[in-house]
Amino acid sequence: LLGQILDQWFESEPLKATLATDAVIGAMASPHTPGSGYVLLHHVMGELEGRRGAWGYVAGGMGALSQAIARAAAARGAHIFAEKAVCRVLLGRDGRAQGVVLQDGTEVRSKLVLSNASPQITFLELIPQEQLPKDFVQRIQQADTRSPVTKINVAVDRLPNFLAAPNTHEGQPGPHHQCSIHLNCEGTHLLHQAFTEATHGHPSSRPMIELCIPSVLDPGLAPRGCHVVSLFTQYTPFTLAGGQPWDEQARNAYADTVFDCIEAYAPGFKASIISRDILTPPDLERIFGLPGGNIFHGGMSLDQLYFARLSPSYSGYRSPVPGLYLCGSGAHPGGGVMGAAGRNAALVALKDFRHL
Repeated sequence: LLGQILDQWFESEPLKATLATDAVIGAMASPHTPGSGYVLLHHVMGELEGRRGAWGYVAGGMGALSQAIARAAAARGAHIFAEKAVCRVLLGRDGRAQGVVLQDGTEVRSKLVLSNASPQITFLELIPQEQLPKDFVQRIQQADTRSPVTKINVAVDRLPNFLAAPNTHEGQPGPHHQCSIHLNCEGTHLLHQAFTEATHGHPSSRPMIELCIPSVLDPGLAPRGCHVVSLFTQYTPFTLAGGQPWDEQARNAYADTVFDCIEAYAPGFKASIISRDILTPPDLERIFGLPGGNIFHGGMSLDQLYFARLSPSYSGYRSPVPGLYLCGSGAHPGGGVMGAAGRNAALVALKDFRHL
């Protein structure tokens, strides 16, 4: 349990709660859920430019990272087809992957196919079920993909002014504006309460909020004097109590709850809002193909990690379909912007390619 680990090392409840957020980020779990300590480890085990456990912003937004990878691939001869949806993996008579078929009917032939889509999309939508072992299909169907995350992107006409660290008269960003700001995290019990509400189908009345202002470090993201604020919030269930839909009224009601919370820490925040974009778990699934809205393509619980990710028989990036490899967050070591799954899968695929 994460709570036990933090109690061994720290006395300050706000510090423990702040660290605990990295143990429950993206997970339908509380700091008291068994195995939550690993999720914290997963988020701090890496490094950025030689600094262990550090995180950073991508200049130009997260899309700039994808564009950089695309440019590097194109420079080495890769052909990239954007906005071309894949409808199925093309299989030969021997059951081997031979490429993909696009929605417009175009066939793209290849000796190997690597998918960084979720396991659910890759194996339940793009492959005929009769081509897969029944126990494998069952494993994918039963995977825990619950997500507590609602992402809210906000455009504001001025910098948030926090009571704990008031802005200067010039309105210049302070050090705290340049990092992650955690709200409603004064104690781990608050995180547990927020989690408990969601397990009963209710969005948290006092949600955990991770607030970032990337335009402070990357001014090109917003007009002069204005900013974009990224809110990573939880807990929100995929299915609301009583089967109620996540309609506009429900979305806006939850967003208003989040903004009321921020207003208590930074008076004037609500008045500064120009526009907002609310992405609930169903929205994240529909728009980005994240199963259950899960940013990791599946829970990072101990029963879905290491040799059990994707399944005990297929944890080495290969799949039941020869020539088809899984290289996204649904494969080991799981989610996070690090590229480890892709690199490992590429090495396995290259090894097999040399023996074709």
